[in-house]
Amino acid sequence: MAKATRRNRQSFLHGALILTVSVLIVKLIGALFKVPLTWVITEDGLGYFNTAYNFYGPIYSLATAGFPIAISRLVSESCTRGAYRDIRRIHRASVPIFVVTGTTGFLLMILGARTYSIVIGNENALPSLYLLAPAILFSCLTAIYRGYYEGLRNMYPTAVSEIIEALCKLLVGLSAACFIVSRGMQEYEAFGTVFGAPAASRAYARSAVLPYASAGAVLGVTVGSFFSFLFLLLRHRIFGDGITQADLKHSPRPRSMHATVRTLIRTAIPIGIGAMAVNIAALVDTTFLQTRIRSVMEKNPNVLLSMYRGMIPQINLETDTVPNFLFGCFSMALTLFMLIPAVTQAFGISALPNVTAAWTRGEKAHLKKSMEAVIRVTSLFSIPAGMGLAVLAGPIARLVFGARPSIPITSRVLVIMGIGAIFASLSTPINSMLQAVGRVDLPVKLLAAGLTIKVTLNYVLVGIPRINVLGAGAGTLACYLFITVLAFWSLCRETKIVPDLVSIFLKPLIASLFCTAAAWSFYGLGSRFLPGNAAAACAVLGAVLIYAAALFCLRAICRDDVLMLPGGQKIIKILEKYGWIG
Repeated sequence: MAKATRRNRQSFLHGALILTVSVLIVKLIGALFKVPLTWVITEDGLGYFNTAYNFYGPIYSLATAGFPIAISRLVSESCTRGAYRDIRRIHRASVPIFVVTGTTGFLLMILGARTYSIVIGNENALPSLYLLAPAILFSCLTAIYRGYYEGLRNMYPTAVSEIIEALCKLLVGLSAACFIVSRGMQEYEAFGTVFGAPAASRAYARSAVLPYASAGAVLGVTVGSFFSFLFLLLRHRIFGDGITQADLKHSPRPRSMHATVRTLIRTAIPIGIGAMAVNIAALVDTTFLQTRIRSVMEKNPNVLLSMYRGMIPQINLETDTVPNFLFGCFSMALTLFMLIPAVTQAFGISALPNVTAAWTRGEKAHLKKSMEAVIRVTSLFSIPAGMGLAVLAGPIARLVFGARPSIPITSRVLVIMGIGAIFASLSTPINSMLQAVGRVDLPVKLLAAGLTIKVTLNYVLVGIPRINVLGAGAGTLACYLFITVLAFWSLCRETKIVPDLVSIFLKPLIASLFCTAAAWSFYGLGSRFLPGNAAAACAVLGAVLIYAAALFCLRAICRDDVLMLPGGQKIIKILEKYGWIG
């Protein structure tokens, strides 16, 4: 029997802070993984890596089917009502569901990998596809506990498990990729072969070893998902969930197991469809981007090759792997793009139980405060980050990935996707709040419409030789702009609450304009006297300082937001002393 320790329920910002810190640590570890990995396996290996990841996404979404969010929401509702026996029953009901769906997802990926690689004309991604398959089962088992603890407003287990997962990915994945490249090239130098296959030159040998090096990197993901699950399982067995015997004694009679499973499924399916739609769109992106560029290379290659003269290695032209190379460039831009929504996803996870509780109790004033806090904090982070990414696309890409010939391709995509990151970041917590107020169907409908726009634009634009890979960035921007605007309007309509637009959007936007202007000016000035990377780092640091000053001058930070932070009362006293808080 797990030991029960009294739970400490966290406010939205306290929970968001825990998850944000963990996300920052995870992203730092991720950068220590992805950046050296790009140096080791190049754009080609990154193309194989992300091809496998984008096939994994829809199958994982199908396997989890929205259950983690459904568990979080139902646990939060039950906690608000004091129905602690229902909470325990929700957990017991979820375990067999995830074991079955996780195993099914694992088998689907194993059986479908070869067919998928043939369809997109990228059979070199097959080793990565096979090694990623077990991660579906482990990730499903991990999701049981993450959703459960998030519903109890305890974000620490999720945060720690994510850090463990990222560390394993770094240590195992990067080590395996380096080892495989080293062994493959040593074999070529000694015998002229790569893992038994003859190679005509060093460039061909390097190209031949990359599919296996990419698979080595993927192995880190699978091992990370296993150890993340192991940590959560052991933590639950040793420390329990914080529900005491007194809680259970005073709890009302629980729903039957049949009713619990039915409620879980009814809540989870619309959420799961939405999550699956996002991952299917990523899969379609992978497929269309590579197949449409292959079509351009067959029909009208001169326009594309003249745009990227000197940026695409000769070996890719000789081996007909330009589509995978350009997908690798897009993946590099996507890595930087995803940093921003990854942080705001933590706001959505933390917001869901708090907004659900306010909605369940009918506390309209508290609900309005919670909604404004979520959107304001998201805007304060995402608007300057996205605008900065767009303005400093080239310098940031060079700073992160090094001075590679392909950086101009990546930076052109990043200019568009930097703006798209703002709307992608806002859409996640807004959709989480729609789910919290009982409209789990609306995010699904909005996602379906937005992703239809994205897929259509990607198919059309990527097939135009002068636009090519840039079309994927434009489709992403249009998709998330549509979703964010409609989701925000729907949230206001459903709750009959209109948040303070000046506080949540206008003040962060004005401060972000100062921030972006500072970044552009500091980089322009610094690049005259400093090396490129030093100038970029100084520009980012200067922009952050200007942004902080602008926020304080505009009094864009609210008292209620700070109060929800750990030690918020002390912080407020300092800010009030200088008149820096709204």
